[in-house]
Amino acid sequence: MKTNFALQKPLTPATMLAPIASLRREMDRLWDEVNANGWTANLLRDDAVGVRMDVAETEKEIQITADLPGVELKDLDISLANDILTIHGERKSERDEKKANFHLIERSFGQFTRKIAVPEGCDPAEVKADFTNGVLKIAIAKPAEAIAPPHKIKINKS
Repeated sequence: MKTNFALQKPLTPATMLAPIASLRREMDRLWDEVNANGWTANLLRDDAVGVRMDVAETEKEIQITADLPGVELKDLDISLANDILTIHGERKSERDEKKANFHLIERSFGQFTRKIAVPEGCDPAEVKADFTNGVLKIAIAKPAEAIAPPHKIKINKS
């Protein structure tokens, strides 16, 4: 069987990439459609309903400052067990989707949990926490072993 090459379209970069371009347009259309519902921004963010925090260390304590806007004290729980500090809470939704058409939704709501490793032997009774204006401040006293100055090790030249 002979093939008539004159009837075939010439192979060019545009004809080779046409199926990929078509797929790209379809994917863009699907993402636009899903994003119009406002939920992909939250799904794709790694900190959806997350906790932004700073962790610092002084000579005597570990200091944690966490931004928790929109969280109420009654929806917040802090615990220390097995050298892991756990911050758990919930940011409740304030919006009424039946009364308004939303054009953009970036604020996230729901439950969150953050776990932070602390020095071995921290006493849960020595943890202090303060929650003011959506900012949580936690101070964890270091155990005596962690406060001791480090022992310098001499390095020999070979």
